[in-house]
Amino acid sequence: MLTLHHLDNSRSLRILWLLEELGLDYRLVRHQRDPGTMLAPAALRELHPLGKAPLLIDEDDRGRRRVVIESALIIEHLLDRHAPDSELRPAAGSEARRRYAYWLHYAEGSLMPLLLLKLVFARVEQGSPAMIRPIARKLREGADSAFTHPQLALHLDYLEGELERFAWFAGDDFSAADIQMGFPLEIAASRGGLGEERTALNAFLERIRARPAYQRAMEKGGKAVG
Repeated sequence: MLTLHHLDNSRSLRILWLLEELGLDYRLVRHQRDPGTMLAPAALRELHPLGKAPLLIDEDDRGRRRVVIESALIIEHLLDRHAPDSELRPAAGSEARRRYAYWLHYAEGSLMPLLLLKLVFARVEQGSPAMIRPIARKLREGADSAFTHPQLALHLDYLEGELERFAWFAGDDFSAADIQMGFPLEIAASRGGLGEERTALNAFLERIRARPAYQRAMEKGGKAVG
């Protein structure tokens, strides 16, 4: 039995989407963020010390449970254990498989840290007392202009170029790498960061949003980002 613990506006949407793409039976447990801190609820810490989502519980017929966290690892676990013949992972040894593995890691290792840094500075400014908010704004603007915005532009231009060369991130066919990459690109788009000139990235988002499994995940788990 698969149980996905899903947090609103979080990476766990990826796993919900993947489960729908694979057509696997699963139970969905939804969690809401604390409206004040925007952090995950304490209930998730009862399942894993870090209290993060996505969190997948995989229980076999003998009652043995495995708790799996981290999006890329959950993706690989589901494909290895429950859908080894799925077309959502390219054939071993192929160039598409190498690209697939690269994007699984790139999404969290390179792109998400930049988006989170931008979010943190924005929240520091918003949460600052009125008297020091102008200082916090200056710090945010300085960080954005000197580092965050140039780096994001560099990465988005890189991704634009990749999707001009290939239909999907791993190559010619849709794969779980596109599920992994969809979340940070949805975040970038929601905050006005893609730009109309990046037509390949915008077309990618249109294609994934048109997928029935993506739409079912949205219905069950809520919107991708706030």
